[in-house]
Amino acid sequence: MNKILVIGANGQLGTDLTEALRKKYGLQQVVAADIQDGPTPALEQGPFEHLDVMDAERLSQVVNRHQINEVYLLAAMLSATAEKKPQIAWKLNMEGLLNVLELGKAGILKKIYWPSSIAVFGPNTPKNNTPQHTIMEPNTVYGLSKLAGERWCQYYYEQYGVDVRSLRYPGLIGWKALPGGGTTDYAVDIYHQALKQGHYQCFLSQETALPMMYMPDAIKATMQLMEAPASQIKIRSSYNIGAMSFTPAQVAQSIQKHLPNFAISYKPDERQRIANSWPASIDHAAATEQWGWEPAYQLDNMTRSMLEHLAPLYGQAAVEQAEQTA
Repeated sequence: MNKILVIGANGQLGTDLTEALRKKYGLQQVVAADIQDGPTPALEQGPFEHLDVMDAERLSQVVNRHQINEVYLLAAMLSATAEKKPQIAWKLNMEGLLNVLELGKAGILKKIYWPSSIAVFGPNTPKNNTPQHTIMEPNTVYGLSKLAGERWCQYYYEQYGVDVRSLRYPGLIGWKALPGGGTTDYAVDIYHQALKQGHYQCFLSQETALPMMYMPDAIKATMQLMEAPASQIKIRSSYNIGAMSFTPAQVAQSIQKHLPNFAISYKPDERQRIANSWPASIDHAAATEQWGWEPAYQLDNMTRSMLEHLAPLYGQAAVEQAEQTA
């Protein structure tokens, strides 16, 4: 059986992915790891290791101790935070990946998952229905590191036969964990603030369209990619993966179908520059054709699910309001 290590398990994606992997493969088959001192409540049921992925020796010890043969490397510094700490972000995002790829090269790991991002594209990339293969000139540290990471993945596959797989995530929206410093964070926080105070001030302009994905779809796509036969994986840099695209104004309108008094205002900040360089929508035809990807969620059914899951955090009144308009 596979013995899996999830690095960055306390993050927004890692929390949900670790839970899904444990549900499928068993609690003891999936080791959660993070640089934070301990696991989140959702992860406490299974094994946990404190791990800095830049520490190659410690990484090797954890892999050997648990006889790991499959790694999901999720630890990274995200777009908005990386712009404030560019050298630290580059070091974390690059060294962590190379340390894991080296274990694949040595034959210790049989399969590696590493997420890329729509940040690999840039202002000269076609914004609508962005192709799988196109101009990639990122102008953020996060985008630079993800583009370099894609090339390293391709290199280790071609030169050493490492079975590494990747998805270019759009903005990810989930209710189990808070986001971690990304440009698309508004699309998570807006649901919290709608229930908490009935108003949200958005750091992007109302017409900024970006590709988005609900967390259940992101988990489904990740596991589907990793479970596909190697012969079906034709792209070893990273696959475009998409679900929906919307603007802050459109998500506000979707929320207002359930919470009619919700109001939104706009005060764009430095994250607007980052968003302006990213695609508005993604062509994921390659993922669909090669391993069968199809999303299950669009904006309105995602909004319904987010409000239903978050309402209990904000008291009985929020629960009743969400139930009345569901």
